[in-house]
Amino acid sequence: MGEESLKKRRGEDKGREDRQSIQSHEPQTMNLQKQANLLFPLCGVSMIVGTIIGSGIFVSPKSVLANVEAVGPCLIVWAACGVLATLGALCFAELGTMITKSGGEYPYLMEAFGPIPAFLFSWTSLLVTKPSSFAIICLSFAEYASAPFYPGCDPPQVVIKCLAAAAIVVITIVNSLSVKLGSYLQNFLTAAKMIIVTIIIVSGIVLLAQGKTENFKDSFKDSKISVSSISLAFYNGLWAYDGWNQLNYITEELKNPYRNLPLSIIIGIPLVTVCYVLINVSYFTVMTSTELLQSQAVAVTFGDRVLYPASWIVPLFVVFSTLGSANGTCFTAGR
Repeated sequence: MGEESLKKRRGEDKGREDRQSIQSHEPQTMNLQKQANLLFPLCGVSMIVGTIIGSGIFVSPKSVLANVEAVGPCLIVWAACGVLATLGALCFAELGTMITKSGGEYPYLMEAFGPIPAFLFSWTSLLVTKPSSFAIICLSFAEYASAPFYPGCDPPQVVIKCLAAAAIVVITIVNSLSVKLGSYLQNFLTAAKMIIVTIIIVSGIVLLAQGKTENFKDSFKDSKISVSSISLAFYNGLWAYDGWNQLNYITEELKNPYRNLPLSIIIGIPLVTVCYVLINVSYFTVMTSTELLQSQAVAVTFGDRVLYPASWIVPLFVVFSTLGSANGTCFTAGR
């Protein structure tokens, strides 16, 4: 009896040693910490809203109007672009809950088509797509940050490029030092841009209540409706919604991604759509279609006409908005 017990114990010890030996030869993996919740410390909704809303809606919503040439079709295109972006994001939410890996399209291409298409996508994103997008956003920030110091003329290109380079360095350092620091910065900048969005929307609603509706009469008159014009209008509108897929780049860092990923998308993108449509409505309360097309920066023109003498807050918050979009792009693209 004692010998059988001793043999059994020796067998268990040997099995334990074998398992430990096997485990020691298994490849070690590094996973991102799950620090991002729906609300705290990183707001998934804040990441979506903060990345999508950049400078486009404040600077050049005229690109959609220029193709359809009427207020009614313009507002419909903005709303339809939001619906299309929401559908695309919901497809990504399905992929994100099935393949809970960070990196956006890369792990999905890897699972579906293998390493070659995934590598080509990551190579293109690393060298072309993400850096150029990041640089363009920072250049937009630099233009608006330097404009108040050069009234009556365009800022020198050297100043713009130096400010853009400084923004790139600062944002990169912040996101390299700490995930939480980058997320806190994103939440702050998103809150700042939502302030100016709220100001513009509320101002428009007040003006509408005061009877400023003449620009909405015959809103479909003289509209240019064709396949090419609608396609170009959608192209320009969807550019303003760029960033709807950014949350999938940090799936591994989401706490309970099966809940928080789709819920953040369901809340975030319809919120952006409503904001975009109402902002355009506010623009049309004070500007005709011709005036809007002639404006170099629509939000600044709106501020000069409605918020004077506090119109200086518009370029200030546009700076915050572009910084938030740049930070969100850096935060997600790094994955």
